[in-house]
Amino acid sequence: MIEKIDISKVLFLDIETVSGKPAFDELNPAFKTLWTHKARQILRTGEDPSPEEAAATFKDRAAIYAEFGKIVCISVGVVRRDEDTKKLSVRLKSFANREEAVLLEEFAGLMNQYYNDPRRHYICGHNIKEFDMPYICRRMLVNQMPFPELLQLSGKKPWETGHLLDTMDMWKFGDRKNFTSLKLLAAVLDFPTPKDDIDGSNVGRVFWEEDDLERIAVYCEKDVLATVQLFLRYKRMPLIEMEQVHHVSV
Repeated sequence: MIEKIDISKVLFLDIETVSGKPAFDELNPAFKTLWTHKARQILRTGEDPSPEEAAATFKDRAAIYAEFGKIVCISVGVVRRDEDTKKLSVRLKSFANREEAVLLEEFAGLMNQYYNDPRRHYICGHNIKEFDMPYICRRMLVNQMPFPELLQLSGKKPWETGHLLDTMDMWKFGDRKNFTSLKLLAAVLDFPTPKDDIDGSNVGRVFWEEDDLERIAVYCEKDVLATVQLFLRYKRMPLIEMEQVHHVSV
C-alpha cells in the first residue's frame, strides 16, 4: 500500500506534551486524589502511594496521560516535489504555545484548510495511532473544539482510518507486541537520527523550569524529519538531504 501513496499528500506530525501543572502539589484536591489513584495503578504496589511517591510519579509520567497533561508543541512536515527536477524537499513548521488552546486552534486551521479529505490526504507519525492522535483528540475535546475531518476518529473501524499512517505500526509486520523507537529504526535502516541535547524525558523540565518553548519545538521538528526519512526508507526512496530541509516560522 505504501508504494502507492503520494508523499506530497502526507502531513507528517509529532507532538510534545508536559504535565498540566508544574508539580503534584499544585493540583487541586480533586486531581490530587485522582492522580494518587492513577499512581497506584502505575506503581502496581496494591497500596496508595505516599505523597512523595505520588509527586515523583506525577513528575515522571503525568505528561503522557491526556487527562493530566497538555500539548505544548505540534510540529508538522510537508514534502514537496519540484516540478522541473522532481527533487523532494521538506518544509517543517511548529505550532508551539504556552496556551494549549491557541496551538490546537492553529493546528486545526491548517488541517481544515489543506488536509480535509481522508480519501486524498494522510497523517503520518511514529506511534501516532496509540499516542499522538488520541492525545490531540482528547485535548481538543477538553478545550471544547470541533474536530477537523481527518480527526473524526471516534467509533471508526480500522478500515475507515486508512488515512492514519503509523511508521511504528509499519515495522510490526503482524507482531502485536513490538515497540520500536524512532531512534532504533534510524540506526537499523541507516538514516540520520535526531541528535539533540534533550529527549522526551526532558521536555517537562525544559518547559516548566527553563521556559524554553523554542528548544522544545526544535527537538520536535527533528523527530518529524526523522519520521519523513523513515517513511522514505519504507518506500525505498532517496533520503532528504539537509539542504532540502526548510523551516517555516509563519
